[in-house]
Amino acid sequence: MMQGAERFSRRAVLATPAMLSLVGTACAEEPEQPRARAGKTLVAYLTRSGNTRVIAGTLQRALGADLFEIRPARPYPEDYEQHVAQATRERDSGFEPSLAGKVDNIAAYGTIFLGFPIWGETAPPPIRSFLNAHDLRGKTLRPFITHGGYGVGNSPAVLASHATGAAIEEPFVMEADQERRTLNQVRDWLGRIES
Repeated sequence: MMQGAERFSRRAVLATPAMLSLVGTACAEEPEQPRARAGKTLVAYLTRSGNTRVIAGTLQRALGADLFEIRPARPYPEDYEQHVAQATRERDSGFEPSLAGKVDNIAAYGTIFLGFPIWGETAPPPIRSFLNAHDLRGKTLRPFITHGGYGVGNSPAVLASHATGAAIEEPFVMEADQERRTLNQVRDWLGRIES
C-alpha cells in the first residue's frame, strides 16, 4: 500500500516543476490571443493510467479551479492491449462514445484546462464526445496532453474542429510512457526466459 503512495508522491514531485511552468504560462497576458469572457476555471480530464489525473489535480489545486473527470458511460477494458484495440477500432470508425456525465453550467467557465492522453496518435474518442457535448464558444481552452513517446499526433486538429469558437492555446505536452515501457520491459524479460 505504501508503494502506491510513494509512486503517486514521486509522480506529483516530478510533475510539479512542469505544472508550475504551465500555471505561470496560464496566468501570463498574451495580447495577440482573443480574450475569452470572464468566468470560473475548470480542469476537465480523461485518464487511463493516472498520469493525466496527477497533472489535473496539480492544476486544480494551484488554480483553485473546479475539477471534472471525463468518463465514458461504458468503461474501457482494464487490460492495456484490449483497451488499445477498442480505442483503435473507435478511432478508425469515427465513433464517439456516450459520456457518464456532462459539466453542469458550462457557461459559468471562461477558461477550461483540458487534459488527455494520446491514443492511437490522436485525441481519444471520449474527448471528441466531451467537446461535442459542450459549447465552448468564447472560452479559452488550454490543453495539457500526455503521450507515450509518439507526440500529439493530430490532436490539435481534433481540438480545432471540435471546439469551434474557442480560443485554443498552445498545449502543454508531456511524455508519460510508464505503462508502455513497463509492458515492453516485461515482454523483453519473458523473451529472455523463453529463449
